Amino acid sequence: MIIKNGNVFCPDGFFHKKDLYISNKRIVSDSIPALEDQIVIDTEDNYVIPGLVDIHSHGANGHDFCDASADGLKEILKYEKSCGITSYCPTSMTYSFDILKGIFKTVKEVEESVDDASENYARIAGINMEGPFISPDKKGAQNEKYIQKPDIDMFKKLNSLTGNRIKLVTMAPEIDGALDFIKELKDEVNISVGHTSATYDEAIAAFKSGANHVTHLCNAMPPFHHRDPGVFGAAADSGYVFAELICDGIHIHPSMIRSIFKLFGPKRVTLISDSMEATGMKDGEYELGGQKVIKRGNHATLTDGTLAGSATNLFDCMKKAVAFGIPLEHAVAAATANPAKSIGAYPEIGCLDIDSRADVIIVSKELELLRVI
Repeated sequence: MIIKNGNVFCPDGFFHKKDLYISNKRIVSDSIPALEDQIVIDTEDNYVIPGLVDIHSHGANGHDFCDASADGLKEILKYEKSCGITSYCPTSMTYSFDILKGIFKTVKEVEESVDDASENYARIAGINMEGPFISPDKKGAQNEKYIQKPDIDMFKKLNSLTGNRIKLVTMAPEIDGALDFIKELKDEVNISVGHTSATYDEAIAAFKSGANHVTHLCNAMPPFHHRDPGVFGAAADSGYVFAELICDGIHIHPSMIRSIFKLFGPKRVTLISDSMEATGMKDGEYELGGQKVIKRGNHATLTDGTLAGSATNLFDCMKKAVAFGIPLEHAVAAATANPAKSIGAYPEIGCLDIDSRADVIIVSKELELLRVI
C-alpha cells in the first residue's frame, strides 16, 4: 500500500509532506515495487497521523470493561476503531481481587477471538488498573466499599493471570505501604499517582521511588496551590513523569489546559478520554463501577453531581485541545506518541517510523476523520 501526498506526522514531532509505504502491515523504508493490484491512497494534502492511543478509558457504546463481558469489550473496541483510536487500554475501577480477576479475564478471551489484523476493532495495548489502592478522601466516582491498602501479592497474582498485560496501576502514595509497593513493582508496571490527597513531599517521594505517571491531572487530587503545590507541582518538577489530561472541556478549563501544556511541555502531556459507557450514546441513565450515572451531552455525573468519567472519545479530545489553542503538532503527539511512550509501547504504536505498525488515520484540514487504516 502507498499513502501519497499526505502531511505526515513524523517522529520528530512535525508534519512533513511525504509518501508512506506499507508492507506486511508495517511502515517500510523503500518504495513498494509497482504491482497491478497495489492499493494507492491519495490523501490530497490531508493530515496523515498515527492511530490514536487511549490508555485510560472505561467504556463506550453502552458497554463498560467492568461488565466483565468479552462481547461488551469487543463492542467498545469496535467503537474506538471507528473513532480513529487503534490502540486501547481498557481501564478497570476499584473492585476486589475476585471481581477484577473476572474483568481481566475478558481481555484474553477477546484477543483469542479477534484476529490481530481485523479491520473492525482497536487493538488492546494493555490493561489500566485504576484502583483499588486509592484514598477514600479522593475516590471520585470509585466505589469506596472496595478501597484497600496496597497489596503487592494481589497485584502480582492479577498481572500473572493476565499474562503481564497490566501496563498502569493507580496509587495514592500517602497510604501505608504505598512506597514499598512502588519500589517493589516499578520495573513490572508503570505506577500512576492518582485519587490521592498527597502533599508535594509525599508525591515527590513516590516519583523518586519509581512512579512515573499521574492519573487525570487536576482531578481527584488537591488543587495546585501556591503554598501547597501537591501532586501537580511534584509532577511538574519531575521531568520524567507523564501527566494524563482529560480534554473534554468539562473536567479542566481551557486556560488550565493551555497552562499545563506550557508547564509540562509537549512531550509529557498524555491526552486521555476517561470515557464511560455513555460515550457515543444518547442522553440518559448509565452505570460506572456499579453506580448510577446521568449523561447530558458530554457531561456525565453520579446522582450527587460528582463527575463520573467523560462521555467524549479521544479523537474529540484531541480536536478540543486544538480548539482551545494547543498547537496541532502538540495535540497529536499527546494523543499518539506520548501515551504510547508512557506504557512502553513506542515506536511499535503511536508512531509512523520505519518498522512501526501501520496504524494510520487520515484527517482533513478541518480535523474531521476521513479514514482509519
